[in-house]
Amino acid sequence: MADQDTPMEANPEDWVRIVSNDGYSFLVKRKVANMSGTMKSSLDTSSGFSEAETKTYHAQDHRGLIVQKLLEYQAFKAYYSSVGPKEEIPVNELMERIPPEIVLELLLAADYQEM
Repeated sequence: MADQDTPMEANPEDWVRIVSNDGYSFLVKRKVANMSGTMKSSLDTSSGFSEAETKTYHAQDHRGLIVQKLLEYQAFKAYYSSVGPKEEIPVNELMERIPPEIVLELLLAADYQEM
């Protein structure tokens, strides 16, 4: 029987919830959320944070559109992190989906999220 005090290893295929400050909620795989250093630390099962227990990260400083674009980038980064050096990564495809009017806010959010 497993000891109740021992934290369980987090499965990268687990789903976690990311909630923006305006109430939008996104479900992503832990592998994708772990592309952000801040989210990874908060959701780490050995950290003792409430986010780790509830599998919910509250992005209190970011509105829904910014969180959505951050998660799009994290999914892009997770998907292409294992490609070989000779494969072309379609960066322009990702950049075309970012409206110019949110670029500065998105850059600040990405810096805060340690991406």
